[in-house]
Parts: sequence; structure tokens; C-alpha cells
Amino acid sequence: MDEAALIKAAQDGDVDSYNTLVLHYQGQAYNVAYRIMGNPDSAADATQEAFISAYKALERFRGGSFKAWLLRIVTNACYDELRRYKRRPQASLDVLYLEDPAPGAAYTGHVENPEGYVQRMDLQDALHECLQDLPDDQRAVAVLSDVEGFSYDEIAQITGAALGTVKSRLSRSRARLRDCLQGFQELLPHAYRLN
Repeated sequence: MDEAALIKAAQDGDVDSYNTLVLHYQGQAYNVAYRIMGNPDSAADATQEAFISAYKALERFRGGSFKAWLLRIVTNACYDELRRYKRRPQASLDVLYLEDPAPGAAYTGHVENPEGYVQRMDLQDALHECLQDLPDDQRAVAVLSDVEGFSYDEIAQITGAALGTVKSRLSRSRARLRDCLQGFQELLPHAYRLN
């Protein structure tokens, strides 16, 4: 994929080129949104809004990392959604009637005994709960660093925060996650339990 050519064509109005970029980045954009939002429907909404916003702002893209530019729009869309939810909390009635497993939980790629599967799912739920308890800005940098694997510089570019701010937020988020996970010590591997 020639990203630069696709971006140039999309800036010139070629919708198919933009759709190719969307298809290439939609998984990563949704993954970041899901980890920040904590809800698949909210993440899908934020991702969709981000791609629409990115398309409208495409003529203002002046080069550099398109992925970082796009993920900054995704994180901003998530922040907008989170602010909207804080003003008007919402609850889905589907949650009351449907027991939908976490995304990706339906299939494990290897043979796993039932006890191991349940423990892994419990740990995944504990991590998710602890992540959701973080302030929005700390959650975003934790997701971008520890889940998505971005460097500090890339996170600074994505979030629009200074490098020192990124490092500080990441340090605070990791400390809060560690403290939160200590409440789930029985789920943690022995090497990660604090005595």
C-alpha cells in the first residue's frame, strides 16, 4: 500500500483511496477507541465519528505520520463521547437482557482447560475494570503505550500533549493500575503479586 499516494488521491477527492485508508486503519482505530471507551458500541460510534472528521479535515493533513494524525482524531472523538456521557449518562437496555461475552472471548486459538479459560477471562475483566477507573487522559496514554505499543513520541503526537506530560501520565496510570490490580491478587500470576 502506497500510503502517500492514497492520501494525495483522497485529498484530491478520490473516495475509494480514502476508503482504502479506512480499511487499513479501522481495526487499530477501533481497538484504541474500545480501550478508551470501555464499551463496544461507544467505541464504534467514536471510531465512525473520527473517520468522518478525518475525511473532512484531510486537506489540512500536511505530512508526517498519518497513523498518528488519525489516532489523535480518534482519541479526541473518544474524549468528546466521554464528555457527552458525563453530561447525559446513558444505559443500554440490551445489557439487561443479553449476556454478550467480551470481544475476542468467543474463540481461543489454542486448547485451554476450562479453569484456565475462566481465570484468564476473570483477569481480563479485572484489567478492563481497572482501566475504566483511570482518568480519561491516563487511560488514553496507557492504552496507546501498553496495549497498542506506541512510543512516547508517537503518543505525544497522537494526544497533542508534551513528551513530559505523556511520561507523567503513563507513570501515574501504571501506578494506579498496579494498585487497582492488587485488589484482584488471586487472579495475578505469583510474580506480579505484592506482599
